[in-house]
Amino acid sequence: MRAPAWLPMPVRRTLRVLRRYFRVSARRLERFLAPARREWRRSLQLRVVALTLVASSLLVGAFGFFVAERSAKILLNRAQDEVQSSMAGKVKYAASQLSVHRQARDPRLQATVNTTVDVLADDDPAESGGSVVSLRADQFTTEIDAVTSAKMDTSELITADLIRAVSRDGKVAEQVRTAQVDGRQTKFLVYGSPVPTSFGHVELYYLVPLTTEDSAANQIRTTVLVTGLALVILLGVVAGLVTRLVVLPVRDAARTAQRLSAGLLDQRMKVDGEDDLALLAASFNQMAANLQRQIVRLEEMSRLQRRFTSDVSHELRTPLTTVRMAADLIFSEREDFDPAVARSAELLQAELDRFESLLTDLLEISRFDAGFAALDAEHADLVPIVQRVADRLTGLADRVGVTLELRVPEAPVIAEIDPRRIERVLRNLVGNAVEHGEGRPVQITLACDEAAVAVTVRDHGIGLKPGEERLVFNRFWRADPSRARQTGGTGLGLSISAEDARLHGGWLEAWGAPGEGAQFRLTLPVRSGDRLVAAPLTLIPRDRVPAIDSSAVNGRLSDETAEVI
Repeated sequence: MRAPAWLPMPVRRTLRVLRRYFRVSARRLERFLAPARREWRRSLQLRVVALTLVASSLLVGAFGFFVAERSAKILLNRAQDEVQSSMAGKVKYAASQLSVHRQARDPRLQATVNTTVDVLADDDPAESGGSVVSLRADQFTTEIDAVTSAKMDTSELITADLIRAVSRDGKVAEQVRTAQVDGRQTKFLVYGSPVPTSFGHVELYYLVPLTTEDSAANQIRTTVLVTGLALVILLGVVAGLVTRLVVLPVRDAARTAQRLSAGLLDQRMKVDGEDDLALLAASFNQMAANLQRQIVRLEEMSRLQRRFTSDVSHELRTPLTTVRMAADLIFSEREDFDPAVARSAELLQAELDRFESLLTDLLEISRFDAGFAALDAEHADLVPIVQRVADRLTGLADRVGVTLELRVPEAPVIAEIDPRRIERVLRNLVGNAVEHGEGRPVQITLACDEAAVAVTVRDHGIGLKPGEERLVFNRFWRADPSRARQTGGTGLGLSISAEDARLHGGWLEAWGAPGEGAQFRLTLPVRSGDRLVAAPLTLIPRDRVPAIDSSAVNGRLSDETAEVI
């Protein structure tokens, strides 16, 4: 977010510096917290222990706060009861001593007040704790000076509010105040009470330090805090141990499952005891054993199937050769036969071609399945290969009314490939495009960059339904089995093409939309063994996406090089 233009330049510069500082700080903090977040996501035990610690800390903290506050209140109530009882006796004694004086101007009254305070202080059982007794007259009885048993300033303890409460209501009042005594803060429980006399209003104040109660309350809080921390740590340890008992078998199951997925089918979990985790381990082992048996059985069936396909393909070669020789002889003499017999000879020749193509495809598939397919790579120019494929399929395209539009660069496109396999892939792609082209043009485009070459074959026929772009490379799969086919394919062409592309370390991909045709893209690395990252041509046709600069697709491809065949 940019700073508003109306701000002064120094302010905007400062804001930019602050934004940059915060961004850098946020990135550093993110890098610092990344290991913790990663461990939090990966470790179930860490999450359980952390949540247990947080929940137990909240519960123990709330309980400890309640216990500490309740204990402090109980101690204060007990001190209040004791002080209130002592206060009643002191008021009674002071009233009896002062009642002998009938008027405030009695010269002996001040001495009696001093003596009474001294006696009340000496009789105080809590004197060693620092209790203070203060006897004073109200503002209308000025003949009596206030007397305090201790040499200390009581103005912070005996406040104006307390004095007003005692003098106005004539009742006992109390408050808890804190004052500085001997250089430290001390909490006092202050009681004030009127003393009945015959000459005026006298007030007695009793100040008791709550040092003992505060110390006891602090000890209780410390005990509760230490006990709570110990309890939280103990709960964390217990949660960690309990979680470990559950997490370890789960981790063992995860590791065993990973080994099974890697192909180590003999891996099993260790079964200890007869509890639920042991039942889980036993069930997992049973599942793994069943899975191993099924995989072994399927592998055996697949091996037998591959062997059967290979054996049948090879065994059929001999009778096919004999039949082919006889069929070629009959086909060469067909002009001497009746029209019906001549037509039968032509059909026999065509079906033998299809049968031989099927055997060739089956043999190629069996080599791929057995892992015997080898790449005979060499540096070759793809331009003549693409042109040769287009030339060979021109006759078929003319019969079905399809025009082949060839777009290749003027310069050679050299790549390390197996020319025979790449020509077979392109022949399959172009043949399928012609077959499904619905009489519309088919575009064949070749492009390259520094790392890859790509060939796209675009038709405008029936297209592919959503999801079928992944099925077209399955063996014997057809988008519409009911359609009349012109080329007599075996249903293995695209599957073999995909294997050829994979053998080169390349990609063979498909795109299609119903009624909008389809496009297949073959992408190969320029150097054999290199890893593909991107393709020079897009998979989705350019007529389906917004127009882009052709130089962004391929700097060496120009529309002037398009050739219509």
